[in-house]
Amino acid sequence: MLPDAPAEFAELDDLSAAAYGHAVELGRFDAGDIAERLSLTPAEVERARQVLTRLRLLQPMPGEPGVLVPVGPDVAAADLVGSAEQRIRDLQQAVTDVRGRLLSLNPAYFEGRRLRNRLEAFDVIDDVDTIQSMLDHLGSRCRQEMFTVQPGGARPGDVLDAARRSTLAIRSRGVRIRTIYQHPARSDLATRAYVRDVTAAGVEVRTADEVIDRMIVYDRETVFLPAHRGPGRPPGAAVVREPTLVAFVCSVFEHLWDGATPFVPESARAPATADDLRRSIVRLMANGYKDEVIARRLGMSVRTCRRHISEITEELEATSRFQAGVNAARSGLLDGGEPHG
Repeated sequence: MLPDAPAEFAELDDLSAAAYGHAVELGRFDAGDIAERLSLTPAEVERARQVLTRLRLLQPMPGEPGVLVPVGPDVAAADLVGSAEQRIRDLQQAVTDVRGRLLSLNPAYFEGRRLRNRLEAFDVIDDVDTIQSMLDHLGSRCRQEMFTVQPGGARPGDVLDAARRSTLAIRSRGVRIRTIYQHPARSDLATRAYVRDVTAAGVEVRTADEVIDRMIVYDRETVFLPAHRGPGRPPGAAVVREPTLVAFVCSVFEHLWDGATPFVPESARAPATADDLRRSIVRLMANGYKDEVIARRLGMSVRTCRRHISEITEELEATSRFQAGVNAARSGLLDGGEPHG
């Protein structure tokens, strides 16, 4: 018998099939004749009879219930599986009915969520799994627009892989997606490959020299921001739904977006972003920030930041950070112009 088959669905073995063939020739199941023809023991003949009876291939003759006669396989199949097929149809109909009744509650669910969002204007969540669950839920429900700001430079490969799957799934529903990175992300091969894949699907990506902080906005209704904790406390997320605060965050994003540079992986626009980065470093140097702070604000490693500072100081013919700032101001570099003697 098959492992997952109902008990009445016996396995038709070769011996039972041979016995069935002889019964068809005789027009009835004669145990003695079949035993003689097939050289079977009485126990083997009895087992074949039981198998054929369970498979409905042998049925009592009308008026003579003691005589078993063979019936056609199609008749036996209809008799054997008919009730099971009906149960399957009934179960499918029950599933359809339940799904229909539950989905009819969708309007009430989304209206209730909208009203609840107004009441639950602000939440701070510490649990990482809960945060990810909420992000997945809002991503699957996003209908019109999603935009994100991702500070720092390169992101880990596994994070990019997960982001690629999620972003392409959301974009496939026609949702407009915009993302802002910082300029150092342009030099990372994995990030360039990710941007190449998502922009091919219609996602818009730009980079800026400085951004404020990480943010994710869904349909201009819900905003995820990092929850800043004290030293030694785990990071979390602040979920904002209050319309005025959400509108403010959206305005900040639009301001950053307007000043950012389109990220086209195959483009030759890297020199323009390199100039932006250099001006930002000089400006922060002139304001007295230390290397570590400059690196953090511009999304790069301290080592890379110090290399840039060294090159800029040498180019400006300065012997100190202060003199570099003065020379940069005189050359017009801080004003966005080309350096001049």
